[in-house]
Amino acid sequence: MENQQPINTSLSGKFVKNLASYVFVALLLGVVVGHYFPEKGIRLDFLGTSFLYLIEPFIQPVIFLTIVIGVSGVGNLKKVRSISFKAITYFIIITTLAILLGVASALFIEPGKIAKSRITTIDIPSKISNAEFNGDSFNFLILNRPLILLLLAILLGIALSFSRHRELLVIKLQKVSYFLYKILMYLFYLIPIAAFGGMAYAVSKFGIDSLLPLGKLLATTYITMAFFIFAVLGLIFRYYKISLWKFLIYIKEELLIVFGTSSSRTAFPLIVAKLEKAGCSKAVVGLCIPLGYSFNLAGASIFLPICTLFVAQLFDIPLSLEDIAAIILVIMITSKVASGVPGSGFIALTITFTTLHKFPVEALALLFSVDKFMNEARTITNFIGNAAGAVIISKLEKDFTPNPEVDLSITN
Repeated sequence: MENQQPINTSLSGKFVKNLASYVFVALLLGVVVGHYFPEKGIRLDFLGTSFLYLIEPFIQPVIFLTIVIGVSGVGNLKKVRSISFKAITYFIIITTLAILLGVASALFIEPGKIAKSRITTIDIPSKISNAEFNGDSFNFLILNRPLILLLLAILLGIALSFSRHRELLVIKLQKVSYFLYKILMYLFYLIPIAAFGGMAYAVSKFGIDSLLPLGKLLATTYITMAFFIFAVLGLIFRYYKISLWKFLIYIKEELLIVFGTSSSRTAFPLIVAKLEKAGCSKAVVGLCIPLGYSFNLAGASIFLPICTLFVAQLFDIPLSLEDIAAIILVIMITSKVASGVPGSGFIALTITFTTLHKFPVEALALLFSVDKFMNEARTITNFIGNAAGAVIISKLEKDFTPNPEVDLSITN
């Protein structure tokens, strides 16, 4: 559609760069407050959670409208099917590779092989409320809003593509989307406050010393996710003659926002604008990014097997090849529900444990003590993998038009 109005990237250009600087300063202040004033820092968690509750009513409609406009704007159901099929196939392949990488990393590094006497330094709750975990997991599976939103938006977009008044309706939807986007831009001024509160709380509650027994687990997770980004995604990008390093620099502001808020959804409208500006088609971005929130969670796919095998090693649970195969199959399913809310990867881990039956649910308390720090790596990896997926699918669809202003090509 020629009259299709793109998201105004100039609205977020300088603003986002300044915002990223504020977030960085806020994170440093959060570390200082959490370390030197822990009794105050522990009470600041509400700043982060309140911000997420504040933007959620706007994020969901923006995602919904992006999908509807993207699908209806294609005007060709065959192309919608092509994009969806290629995207889901790619997501399944890439997340399966991530799971296998997580299993291999945990078996090779053996993060659970640590001195058991050191575990007593962790403040582990006497028991976990199974009702709370199972209730949250059940609600999360039944009321997985991103997936329901995705299906409804695709159906509405398809129905809209058959309408005689399609162009007029799409223009009206674009105006609503742009209005919501502008509101989000103003709300994003609060991101540094949310980042400050979240970091102050994390440092106050867990500190540095309490993380030492789980340092090997954290190191294994971060190293494996870094390897996935730079080796796996880097090789795929190189095949398409795109520099992964340039791409990461291009989206650095969004990465800092995701890190500061522990939620990839906060940067949704920003990454959509960035990808379209880089040359990805509106149709591909409108389908791939929302689809990726449920099906392309590489960070969760790495996190789940590492944590599961960590517990097996820590509690000396013997695992056969059949057991490892069962773990992989279960995680292929549970990793797909780790979306929608910050920390949902931990809910997926709970579902994994309760499904496998071989792992003590009490170990979740131990893992929960560092989940805040695991969540940062998990969310960043999910976000990078999702953004990279949109670029790769655009290339597969031969629907990528390089922007001379955004040089992402590999230079020899």
